[in-house]
Amino acid sequence: MIETDILIIGAGPVGLFTVFEAGLLKLHCHLLDVLPQPGGQLTEVYPKKPIYDIPGFPSVLASDLITNLMEQIAPFKPEFTFGERAEKLEKMEDGRFLLTTHKGTQFKAPVIAIAGGLGCFEPKRPPISNVRDYEEKGIDYMVRDPKKYEGKKVVISGGGDSALDWTIYLADIASEVVMVHRRDTFRGHLDSVDKVMQLAQAGKVKLITEAEVTGVSGNGVLNSLTIQKNSGETHDLPTEYWLPLYGLSPMLGPIADWGLNLDGKSIAVNTFDYSTNVKGIFAVGDINEYPGKLKLILCGFHEATLMVQSAFGIVYPDKKKHFKYTTVAGIDGF
Repeated sequence: MIETDILIIGAGPVGLFTVFEAGLLKLHCHLLDVLPQPGGQLTEVYPKKPIYDIPGFPSVLASDLITNLMEQIAPFKPEFTFGERAEKLEKMEDGRFLLTTHKGTQFKAPVIAIAGGLGCFEPKRPPISNVRDYEEKGIDYMVRDPKKYEGKKVVISGGGDSALDWTIYLADIASEVVMVHRRDTFRGHLDSVDKVMQLAQAGKVKLITEAEVTGVSGNGVLNSLTIQKNSGETHDLPTEYWLPLYGLSPMLGPIADWGLNLDGKSIAVNTFDYSTNVKGIFAVGDINEYPGKLKLILCGFHEATLMVQSAFGIVYPDKKKHFKYTTVAGIDGF
């Protein structure tokens, strides 16, 4: 059983910044995320995408922003649980919440902050009838541990940043990397495209463009893919792993069953403190909705800042809160 002051569901940029604002009020946070690392969409979908609307940064890469946020919150010693989805939520007699993940891990906290971005991400599965038979048996929709592919034959599908980045990374780890893309151009960062092309010219990566995977087969585990060219020609490609990196689709998932007021696929909140209709549960970032809402990281930072002010009163109902400027007190002064 893990106990904390604020349980933050979602370790994207807004969830991470919530730790900083909570830390200034001496509130301890634990972050829960279904993805295997912090960063949310910024890490999983477009790590090399430049962001232009973060104050003080004319331009910052998505992955660099997450690195900076992790450094910023380090003094407050947050804890993390990755690779688990928030599943069941109960209110206990003492007023705290009991949250259980799909793997059975349990948390107790008086405050729940839902900072899940656009929700729980589900992989975009390829339209192949038996694809689920080989999931986690050779088919992986995200890379949790790159060492898993060391010395293995790997096929990567997709034309975005995630597919390009993992092609570059695994070229030095796997025994063979084949990249399959249905077009002859890529939509990822130009620098990444250039690196993949250089790896292909050097013989470290095999590129198959204007083609897609249309079939999977094996004996309990994946051992072959069917590759179909846009011209209709097909051939079998032996492999040990296939990474169809087509992106992730956002869904509220089990959170939709927690009795919260919903606005479509978003959570309706009070803009005074971004609280939901359930006392002690807040929603910040892209997952919430209110009149005038803008889905910007900057707006999520503002929401998190106001949210923790009310969270303090729930965690410490008998304590008086003293607001201080970091420019006066510094981090050590809180």
